[in-house]
Amino acid sequence: MRRLLLAGLVLLAGCAETPAPMAPPPAADRLILTPADWSQLPGWRADGVAAAIPALLKSCRRIEQLPPDHSIGAEGTGGTAADWMAPCGAARHLVDGDDQAARAFFEDWFRVFAAAGQGIFTGYYEPELKGSRHRHGPFTVALRARPKDLITVDLGRLRPDISHDQIAGRLGNGRLDPYPDRAEIEAGAIDDVAPPLVWLDDPVDAHILHIQGSGRIVLDDGTVLRVGVAATNGRRFVGLGKILAEAGKIPPGSSMPVIRAWLKAHPGEAGPLMAGNPRYIFYHALQGGDGPVGSEGVALTAGRSLAVDPAFVPLGMPVWLDTTAPDGTALRRLMLAQDTGAAIKGPVRGDVFWGTGEAAFQAAGVMKSSGRIWLLVPSHRSPRLAEGNR
Repeated sequence: MRRLLLAGLVLLAGCAETPAPMAPPPAADRLILTPADWSQLPGWRADGVAAAIPALLKSCRRIEQLPPDHSIGAEGTGGTAADWMAPCGAARHLVDGDDQAARAFFEDWFRVFAAAGQGIFTGYYEPELKGSRHRHGPFTVALRARPKDLITVDLGRLRPDISHDQIAGRLGNGRLDPYPDRAEIEAGAIDDVAPPLVWLDDPVDAHILHIQGSGRIVLDDGTVLRVGVAATNGRRFVGLGKILAEAGKIPPGSSMPVIRAWLKAHPGEAGPLMAGNPRYIFYHALQGGDGPVGSEGVALTAGRSLAVDPAFVPLGMPVWLDTTAPDGTALRRLMLAQDTGAAIKGPVRGDVFWGTGEAAFQAAGVMKSSGRIWLLVPSHRSPRLAEGNR
């Protein structure tokens, strides 16, 4: 509540006491980079790197809209937007599917840096659900638009020690009160200010959509609606696996397919248990596009888009990933940092986007592997970062 009251003071008074300088983060919370050679990338010569070029071009289009001196990354890890103009221009002349040319392109235009340490890599996907624009029959689960009275405040600008992205609430009695949690919302607390965007037919699938972020909804009129995150209620996220394990329903560490199967097999218990995750997502319709849109603002590419912590890894950055695939084989490939996630925190942490539908769910739901990353940065980079320091 102290943080929420601080946010209310900022909104109402327009000022706040300047926080004391924060101590540097411990080494474990820093991205430590050291120069590396292409020959040090496990599997670099074997990956079909041409498959990453379409994803790179999407990020390029986004970067090219930025001011030339805009820093790429919180610490300028990727230099400035101007540093990307030449490699992005060169990428447009590559022939589709030519792995040899794509590999030569990256080796010519980028330098590779190893990130110190190992981290955990998981998977996510775009759910495909059934829905209707009108409540009827089985379509009784509301997917809500952003509420009219929702206020979000970025406290990270005021308090660098706050790890979450935002505090959400609504004004009441001259202060910013916490926004209702999931249980309160599902009990009707905001029905008058948050109209349903669409109605879904399954509460478990709806909750999984809240975890994944974007989704594809096949409507009963034959049309398809893609939705993306418009806002959250600012509450902390609690995973379904943790909730069910603590309730003694499933073993700790169970995969998402196991979690989903248990919830669907026990509909009477599923609702109260899922309400133990207080975080709630509000949605908006996505227009056009060839996939769900990530935090960078570009459509994600199955198997090539990676969710990262942007406090360390800049969005738009090519990343070489060395981890283990859901089937137990080595997963060594070029990815693009194009998304973020509430649970994706730390310098060596990632979430692989596996695509849309059931097959992607099965892959994403079981992936949890240790691994390493290397960052690819433009060879001619503005001197924003001393090599080997962060």
